Amino acid sequence: MSATDRAVELATRAARAASDKVAESIVALDVSEQMPLTDIFLVISADNERQVASIVDAVEDALREVDVKPLRREGAREGRWVLLDFNDIVVHVQHEEERAFYELERLWKDCPAIDLGLEQ
Repeated sequence: MSATDRAVELATRAARAASDKVAESIVALDVSEQMPLTDIFLVISADNERQVASIVDAVEDALREVDVKPLRREGAREGRWVLLDFNDIVVHVQHEEERAFYELERLWKDCPAIDLGLEQ
């Protein structure tokens, strides 16, 4: 089983919103085989805390346009790693240092990447 079309659609919409805010290294991982709670992890990097907040707001606004709201939002106060749980997708917006330290792509290396059609 792979990520649903709806999850891919939401991840693409979120990734485009992040890209519009000059996000870096946007990666979508199909975690549906490994994790029964969600289909896609969307991992996004930002240069600083202000950009993390800007990307988070843009992603939430983009998904709100299609009536999707986060079930959970964590880490916004610190602004270094914000997790947005939209059920079908989980968005990780990370400061570059957190991304390099935690290496989510390495932890989930058995999960295939999803091409969202973004030019980076």
